[in-house]
Amino acid sequence: MIQVAIVKRRLREGKTYEDFRRAWYHTVGFGTTNKMLTVLNVADPREVIVIGLTETTIEQARDLIAIDAKERKENPLNDVIEPEIDRTFGILIAEDDFSGTGPIAYKSAYVDGKETDMKEVAKNLSEGAKLLAELRKAE
Repeated sequence: MIQVAIVKRRLREGKTYEDFRRAWYHTVGFGTTNKMLTVLNVADPREVIVIGLTETTIEQARDLIAIDAKERKENPLNDVIEPEIDRTFGILIAEDDFSGTGPIAYKSAYVDGKETDMKEVAKNLSEGAKLLAELRKAE
């Protein structure tokens, strides 16, 4: 399963993306396939959006969240970003490539060449929601 985290933060007045990057950049890896995509909002260049794609299981997710929490404690972003943070978590269920020209035939949802099992997705969403609820109570 590929877990998706979308985190939106807003730079403090006078801070730059480079200030954010230096404070945010991880010093310890997750130990699993991970890609972080960083986006600056065209309508508000102070808004930094990070999209994390991490290959994991629900069982491993708790450990990965602990690694990230430790990073944030050791490398706080408070001086660089405003206090409000918007977080969305999910599971990648489809990769679609519409880069060709001309008609494209419909195909079922696939990730990494494997058809998405929506029953498994439903189970993982349920387990993920329970994990998030536990973590929010602990905050």
